[in-house]
Amino acid sequence: MLTDFEKTALIYQDKEISYKELIENIKFFSSLVPENTKVAIFSENRPEWIYALFGIWQKNSIAIPIDYLSSKEDVEYIINDASPSLIFCSKNNSRILKDINFENIIIFEELSFKKIDIELINPKMEDIALILYTSGTTGNPKGVMLSFENLYSNIDSIKKENIAKKEDKTIAILPFHHSYTLMVSLLVPLHIGATIIFLPKLSAEDILSTMQKYKITILIGVPRLYYLFHQKIFEKINQNFFAKTLFKISTVINSQKLSKILFKKVHKVFGGNIKFFVSGGAKFDLEVAKDLWALGFKIVEGYGLTETSPIVSFNPPDKIKLGSVGKPIEGVQVKIENEEIVVKGKNVFKGYYNKPEETEKVLKDGWFYTGDLGYIDEEGYLYITGRKKEIIVLPNGKNINPEEIENRILKISKYIKEIAVVEKEGQLFAIIYPDFEILKKETVTNIYETIKWQVIDKYNLNAVSYKKINGFKIVDTELPKTRLGKIKRYKLQELLEEKPKEIKEIPEPQDEEYKILKDYLIKTLSLKYKKEIKILPTDNIEIDLGLDSLDKIELLVAIKEIFGVDITEEELANNLTVLSLSNLIKERKQKIEIQEINWAKILENIEQVEIKEKKFNIKLLKKILKPIFKLYFNLEIDYSYFPNQPFIIAPNHQSYLDGFLIVASLPDNILENTYFLAEESYFRSKFRKFIADNFHIITVNINKDLKLSLQKSAYLLKNGKNIVIFPEGARTRDGNLLPFKKAFAILSKELKLPIIPVTIKGAFESYPINAKFPRPHKIKISYLEPVYPANLSYEEIVEMVKNKIEEKLKN
Repeated sequence: MLTDFEKTALIYQDKEISYKELIENIKFFSSLVPENTKVAIFSENRPEWIYALFGIWQKNSIAIPIDYLSSKEDVEYIINDASPSLIFCSKNNSRILKDINFENIIIFEELSFKKIDIELINPKMEDIALILYTSGTTGNPKGVMLSFENLYSNIDSIKKENIAKKEDKTIAILPFHHSYTLMVSLLVPLHIGATIIFLPKLSAEDILSTMQKYKITILIGVPRLYYLFHQKIFEKINQNFFAKTLFKISTVINSQKLSKILFKKVHKVFGGNIKFFVSGGAKFDLEVAKDLWALGFKIVEGYGLTETSPIVSFNPPDKIKLGSVGKPIEGVQVKIENEEIVVKGKNVFKGYYNKPEETEKVLKDGWFYTGDLGYIDEEGYLYITGRKKEIIVLPNGKNINPEEIENRILKISKYIKEIAVVEKEGQLFAIIYPDFEILKKETVTNIYETIKWQVIDKYNLNAVSYKKINGFKIVDTELPKTRLGKIKRYKLQELLEEKPKEIKEIPEPQDEEYKILKDYLIKTLSLKYKKEIKILPTDNIEIDLGLDSLDKIELLVAIKEIFGVDITEEELANNLTVLSLSNLIKERKQKIEIQEINWAKILENIEQVEIKEKKFNIKLLKKILKPIFKLYFNLEIDYSYFPNQPFIIAPNHQSYLDGFLIVASLPDNILENTYFLAEESYFRSKFRKFIADNFHIITVNINKDLKLSLQKSAYLLKNGKNIVIFPEGARTRDGNLLPFKKAFAILSKELKLPIIPVTIKGAFESYPINAKFPRPHKIKISYLEPVYPANLSYEEIVEMVKNKIEEKLKN
């Protein structure tokens, strides 16, 4: 029990508040509270929040903490449901209360503290201490009634584990209104006489600087906080060969003491005094936990719910099992019933306020049915596998845990900030909120294509068929989440629905540059989508308006011709809204001259391109490949005829072999004048760059130089060369054709050159996308009759080439 009342209890804005002052302030606040009633607290974390809580309890009243970021509607719902007689609030939040005409409020900033001479009382264990409204991931919040016995059962169990002492210091990062934070960041530290430090601002930088300044010993957070730290740490480690080597050594040796020495600099960033990180509120990613462990950090992961006060289990710091949420705390029983975690003990709540039917659904014979799925191992450690209500059941009967897939996809790429997996039309579908800052930093303009191939496709390649993502939608706002970062899944369906655009409170610019840009976009998109288009200043040209990479090139050329402004694709990546783009044009415009823009004009002015002719190399490669392919794949080649002019070769794309198969199958006189378009990302190593330079490969980058790549292609064609373009842009994933892109059709039509459709058959069966080595299988290549552009549109050219390839593949 605390005896040193001069010890610092709280530190707020660099001011130290002793336990003696804390008690005096609680007494003052208790004088403001009516007896035997309900009182709400609606404020951000601050010392007054704590004074109000204990002051309420001193008058045998029930405290109702409200999330300080709650909307007006949510606050009104809680007030109507709980009927508090008084609300303590901060000045900022008082506006909402006044808007809903709740008048009996006490504003923290307006109080003048007085010394009150009263005796503090001990509450009755059976009395209700709190009504905590769950933010809920599957529906409206419910008021969870917790007694003092519930709370003390948690406090006593933690205290007996002796994992924290009065000398410890922690930070109040998470909001006190949540049961996890209330227990671990407030009640337990004060009960054992530890010190709580308040943050000046909620940011990673402020957390780290506070940890360094006050030598924090225990950090309490949610997984997302530690994931952020993990990301920042490994961005630096992966840039340093020595650090990467040390990390690999530490994973093998598995010694926390050694890791702390090896990564002393990393520990200093966190103040150098951390005993362990406490994590709760959501399941912790096992791979991240292993990485942090290898750096010398202990993750004490626990499990609980608001209804269990909240702790059910946690990992003892001296016996941590990574991936587990630990052993049940003293006095708590846990069993698994039909895979559901069921809990019994003094920590189990008294029921939902005003909701007896809801209470009966989850409280049965003293057992609380959590709705979480899991299992217990032979040593009594609990593992969480999912949330019962969140499991997706597909038409084929397969059960999918969306969180498992979401975590796997988040690991694949730093481009994804948030993701939610849902069911759509019987298949899995993803809603993605990208990390726009990273995309800007890396000048990614073609966001959809980048995420499609570098994220979703990478995941799908290694996923079983029923867990593959069959479509996705990019959104430009954060996903709906609880305050601890859990996705509110009941709100996700709204994001899938196509709704009329909300007119945001941004005035429509009246300058000429904006009007011309808007008119151009309306005209372009109306033709593309065959419907009337409305454009807002805040619209993102890709996410909201759907401009693809070729549309963006046309847009940039239009800006150049109309305004005399050269905007690079990198600059476009930083100005993706209509308003920011028009402002950029306004700053740099040289003229205003409205005119029609088309692809012929884009390909008209082409800077000279160095053509690296390596005829000997490419023909030598053919002489090596052809006999090998004939022997190993029983290669069969079928020709129609080749025109007496430059042409575009358009094959379907089945495997890594395809480019080599084209080389092996073309006649020498055609091959020596043929060049291949290929994605730049595959040719960044020195060896692959050497291959590109010496074997007629032209690399392209969809995010930085697609316009230049098309112009390079046009230059080659105009100078008597042939080019190979795979219209799908990627290898087939299942043997079927992917959608055809129109770049090859644009080149054909504007340069009036034919296209030779080519079918590659059998390469997928030999060398599917996830295979390590091709196996023997008959492969046949057919060069079909040329398609001439004549008076066809781009879309008609694409369709004709695709149909020819499809028909031949069927035969």
